[in-house]
Amino acid sequence: MIEERAPDIVEALNDMPLELAVAVLLHLAPDRAIEVLDQPGLEHESELVERMPREAAAKLLAGMSADRVADVFRQVKESDRTELLDLLEPDASANIRRLLEYPKDTAGSIMTTEFASVPSTYTVRQTLDYIRHVESTRETVYAIYVLDPLSQSLVKTVSLRRLVAGDLDAPVVSVARPGRLITAAPLMDREDIARLISKYDLLAVPVVERGRVIGIVTVDDVIDAIVQESTEDVQKFGGMAAIDEPYLEVGFWQMMKKRGGWLCALFLSEMLTASAMQGYEGELEKAVVLTLFIPLIMSSGGNSGSQATSLLIRALALRELQIRDWWRVALREIPNGLALGTMLGLVGVVRISLWQYLGFYDYGEHWLLIASTVGVALIGIVMFGSLTGSMLPFILQRIGFDPASASAPFVATLVDVTGLVIYFSVASLILRGTLL
Repeated sequence: MIEERAPDIVEALNDMPLELAVAVLLHLAPDRAIEVLDQPGLEHESELVERMPREAAAKLLAGMSADRVADVFRQVKESDRTELLDLLEPDASANIRRLLEYPKDTAGSIMTTEFASVPSTYTVRQTLDYIRHVESTRETVYAIYVLDPLSQSLVKTVSLRRLVAGDLDAPVVSVARPGRLITAAPLMDREDIARLISKYDLLAVPVVERGRVIGIVTVDDVIDAIVQESTEDVQKFGGMAAIDEPYLEVGFWQMMKKRGGWLCALFLSEMLTASAMQGYEGELEKAVVLTLFIPLIMSSGGNSGSQATSLLIRALALRELQIRDWWRVALREIPNGLALGTMLGLVGVVRISLWQYLGFYDYGEHWLLIASTVGVALIGIVMFGSLTGSMLPFILQRIGFDPASASAPFVATLVDVTGLVIYFSVASLILRGTLL
């Protein structure tokens, strides 16, 4: 295992009992163990650290990157955290405590304080010498931050590529990329950081407070954040609260808590569907044939609403749309919904006609009116579903909720109730004087 790469060791440790995994880590050379603990894929890292002898754990933590240590300390028990922090060097301990103060999912909470910086008086040659000297102790050296020697404020950012290609005797500032500085505030959301890195094709973004660089967020930190954010959104789409732990590690009662509340809320909402059907009990008694198409009507409206919701949540997350664009989306979804509804309505009419002519089912002498009812109702329901599904993310974001909460089950439940009202309203108009 000693010759294996760190990610492969991580996979092996994840499959081991905790006590055995601790023994393996302690058996590795300190530099190797630190490399393994620094890997983002390692599970139960806080429990592994808690089960180690305090002195051994402190030595390994001292060699890890600051952001990873902060991640570990966020998960360990308060008593263990205090004890381990006291064993670290005073500067390292103060640094970790500062990182722990930033709210979760902000730039400050995922940044590392181990970055390469040089004064603006340095030449390219001096900067390269500096990089050779500190390379092993920095998170990345692909971006070097040039600081004012007096105020320590950020002047320029220099990429390693431009540095290597520059004149060795030229001032380091001269090889910096032209243009304004791309920086982040400590409280900037991690999704906004990801957009900055993607937009400007960066490997790291400096986190600046009062003009000074206090840390950097690297692209690998952002990738980890994106994976976690995407996982939470997918879980919300399914109609449940987000889970932070691997599926097999979630306890029974925690799983009930995460899923039960949403299921109860959706169940209570679906009871409105039963109430709506009770309101049309008389129509159902007169035209039982209408009940055959209720699942078709409800699913079509819910599916169109879920499609629109998924599209809009993604567009809002990527900042392709702003809240002020709601009316543009509405004007776009109404004709889209009408066209999609017409398409489904025609399919429904053709299906009923074929079944009637081929003798698969006898819808009665007024089968053509029934087909018309289904076709017209589908147009209205699909259009309403598309409009509702596209507007819900805007409404939720406007009142301060995560748009991902407009999950497919929630939209489907809302459209189910209104779909029944539209269906029976259309039936009352078309079938009045015949079946009704």
